[in-house]
Amino acid sequence: MEQNTMIGERIYKARKVAGLTLAELGAQIGVSHTAIQKFEKGILTPNSAQLLALAKACGIRTEYFFRTHTVELIKPEFRKRVQFGITAQEKILIRATEQAERRVKLLGLYPSPPITPFRIPEALLHKIENYEQIEEFSETLRNEWLLGMDQITDLYDTLEANGIFVIMLDEKNSAFDGLMANVCTNDGSIYPLIAVSKHWPSDRQRFTLAHELGHILLSGRLGEELEIEKACNRFAGAFLVPKPAIIQTLGKQRSEIEWHELYTLKHEYGLSMGGWLIRANQCGVITKSVYDSHYIRFSKKGWRTCEPGEALPQEQPKLFEQLVFRALGESLITESAAATLLGIPLMTLYRQRQLEPEDDSAHQ
Repeated sequence: MEQNTMIGERIYKARKVAGLTLAELGAQIGVSHTAIQKFEKGILTPNSAQLLALAKACGIRTEYFFRTHTVELIKPEFRKRVQFGITAQEKILIRATEQAERRVKLLGLYPSPPITPFRIPEALLHKIENYEQIEEFSETLRNEWLLGMDQITDLYDTLEANGIFVIMLDEKNSAFDGLMANVCTNDGSIYPLIAVSKHWPSDRQRFTLAHELGHILLSGRLGEELEIEKACNRFAGAFLVPKPAIIQTLGKQRSEIEWHELYTLKHEYGLSMGGWLIRANQCGVITKSVYDSHYIRFSKKGWRTCEPGEALPQEQPKLFEQLVFRALGESLITESAAATLLGIPLMTLYRQRQLEPEDDSAHQ
């Protein structure tokens, strides 16, 4: 009965993510909505043919129903721009949990952890009394993580290498503006998790990741006068482009900044043009009046909604994939299991191992 209950819970989650009602899913696999309901409650167990049909209808692999590496997302916090309903939140939590399970399973294959367990450096365990102190706070973290003051070209992998699960979701809901939670595993291990939408522009993804990292680090450390969202925005900008880099690239003081200059720096550092304008003011390069004048013109051009020029290319995270192939190379995992972790067909995995070009006919 325990296995039936686990399979039932996963059928329920798969159906929710697929956006199907009981009746709609039942119709696709040839059973009544009551049967689907009994599957989900663990009263009935679907046979192998029904499991295959369920997986196909929900757009998942059948192995999902039998995973033993269950995780729970503790204290999930959504950043919401507009109304963001419970149903939409539930779908995102299920998707994030599914990806977190893959990471937990992968890490569990290794005799010793292949990445650094997350911890907040001791040098950061102090109270922040004003927003200016966040500049030094961010630079300290960069030094602790051996990042220096240069641009972070691989933010996703940087966070994952330091023990934070970074999940990119196929989520088009414009109301979704980020998720932070703690992943609790079967053995009680805890991993911070940050989720963003893969459909966002890269500069928005990067700023959201840095903003959520700020929540992880600054929670409980702010003075009573400080607002957490404002503090995390300040941290995000400072982490992506620290003050020394601002001074080095823009100079100590400016009375004017060219738009093309901001556009170039956006593509160099991965921070939006608007973000650079804000950082220039925060670091004293331009005065508040100069900033306000630029901001008004920036807004009139409609650039707050969509900045001009080519979009910033999205990062292509590689650490998770590399760890899968490392486990494969060390015979910790089979080819079939590796393909399942990566969510790709076995033949595609084989071609990747042999560095062969992908067969386009497989997608026709």
